[in-house]
Amino acid sequence: MSISSINYSSSVLGSQIRNINQQLTDLSTQLSTGKLSQNYSGMGTNEGFAIAGRAQLSNIAAYTDTITNVNVNINLANTALQALTTIRNTVQTGSANTAQDLNVNGQTVAQNTAAAQFGSMVGVLNTQSGNRYLFSGTAFNTQSVADAGDIINGTTTQAGFKTVMAERQAADLGASGMGRLVQTQPTPSSVQVSEDVAGSPFGLKIKAVSSTLTGATITGPSGSPVSFSVDLNGTNPGNGDKLSVQFTLPDGTTEQINLTASTATPTPLGSFAIDASVPVNPNNTAANLNTTLNTAIKKLANTSLVAASAVTAGDNFFNTASSAIGAPKSNQAVPPAPISGATALSGASPSDSISPGFVAGNTITVNGTTLTFVASGATGNQLNVGDSIQTLLSKIDAITGTSKPSTIHGGSITINTDDAASLNITSSNTGALGSLGFSATPVTATQPPLRVGSSPASSATTLVNGSANTVKWYQGNDGPGSARSTAMARVDDSVTVQYGAQADENAIRRQLQAVAVFGTFSTSPTGQYSGGQVSALSLRVTQALTQQPGQQRIEDIQTDIAMAQNTMKDASTRQTQAKAQLQTIIDQAESASPDQVASEILSLQNALQASYQVTSNLAQLSLVKFL
Repeated sequence: MSISSINYSSSVLGSQIRNINQQLTDLSTQLSTGKLSQNYSGMGTNEGFAIAGRAQLSNIAAYTDTITNVNVNINLANTALQALTTIRNTVQTGSANTAQDLNVNGQTVAQNTAAAQFGSMVGVLNTQSGNRYLFSGTAFNTQSVADAGDIINGTTTQAGFKTVMAERQAADLGASGMGRLVQTQPTPSSVQVSEDVAGSPFGLKIKAVSSTLTGATITGPSGSPVSFSVDLNGTNPGNGDKLSVQFTLPDGTTEQINLTASTATPTPLGSFAIDASVPVNPNNTAANLNTTLNTAIKKLANTSLVAASAVTAGDNFFNTASSAIGAPKSNQAVPPAPISGATALSGASPSDSISPGFVAGNTITVNGTTLTFVASGATGNQLNVGDSIQTLLSKIDAITGTSKPSTIHGGSITINTDDAASLNITSSNTGALGSLGFSATPVTATQPPLRVGSSPASSATTLVNGSANTVKWYQGNDGPGSARSTAMARVDDSVTVQYGAQADENAIRRQLQAVAVFGTFSTSPTGQYSGGQVSALSLRVTQALTQQPGQQRIEDIQTDIAMAQNTMKDASTRQTQAKAQLQTIIDQAESASPDQVASEILSLQNALQASYQVTSNLAQLSLVKFL
């Protein structure tokens, strides 16, 4: 009989001891690191949850970085907007001040302040966050607003606001200083006042005339150009009888001249003398009326009209945004299929026609005038369904009164209009309108800066597109859509915020425009009407800086971006809670409990000690003892 030797290293007992030692090593590592394993394979069945949780934590970290960056931009934008509010209040307080003392430059202290505040406002609107201009919309790498000096004074090739305002004032006032009105005495007993040119955008426009003059005949306002006349018919009016003439000014405001027949000596201000000669000569009264009315018109023209002209020049220069919110800011359309001027507005394939086309009963409305499609025999404001696109463009041009015909070139339609701000085209058949390339309605066009159309300005009768030779004050994005949507960020898996801003938003543009008008306007320090001009302008600037119902306010922009900030705050709160929960899941899947590990180590140490004791006893076993 042979007895095999006891080989410790290959015995079952030795294997168990090595296993226990390995377990002790693993447990010691867990105790020191706090982790179940140093690799995924040793983590157990719950490691999948931990991996998914770690991915979510990574997303949350990215969202946290985004929220931090967006908050920086929003805080800077809000600071800038608050500065604009302060500027508005400062200028408004100055313009509301009744003190109209003029310095040697023909400006008040309040106007000098406004000029300085305009520069500050331009600086605020060019605020940057890193390399991002906050008020340029999607064109964030472009300076939002041109330099203040260029806006006011122009460049070597482009006119600034000061030039535009001077041209407009000359055009509105006219060579005679009568606000483009012509006053005559057709007969010794009558007075007539007429606008100089029909359809001119300049000067005073006669709106209404009323009278209590005894025995007088009032004619108009009517005709083209509009006029009115007052004929005393050889009869003196009674003492206290009145003539009232209401005018519309270029900025849309109305003012009224009231003249009272008077027997008082001297004749009171605002009155005309009733002839008191013997015998009485009513024609002298008519001459007095003519003189007094002429004086009153000149005063109105050289005070309120000059102020209104400055305000309107501001609108011509600064208000170059589309008149329709959310509409495409272009008057050029690119159709989905090649077309030409000869392409029919409807027709069966494969004829050269748009598809889908217009059908009888469809309408296209241009600036409030409706064109109706008929099967045939179109007359007036009608179109045959088989007419060409060129025919449609001619109809549109007739309605808009453009001085430059609309075109179709290279498959694209361009609607030209002298007053782009008024362009508004809609259709009952949006599909057919889309076939022409206008994908959204209403169809509108960007309003260019407007300039007096001819020289000398005092006799000009038109406004023209000044884009080529006028400073473009706003240089950022002016595409369709809301300003807020020009900057977007995802701050959670299903949450995005919009926080963009543009310097040409209505609230900002109106304020910049009002401050520029007030700070740029100047007059003769010793002129007869200078005080009245500044007073009338101050009133209008104060009104322009007063928030009106329905108008966007600076505070509205602040509210919008504050809502974005609140949305991010809520998202951040949810993410903080989610982080804690996800970390718990990861810890549960990967962390080792110190108490449990210590207990298992103690148990293994006891087992190992027992194994060593058994091994020791076996090691002492001999053949004699075995037998």
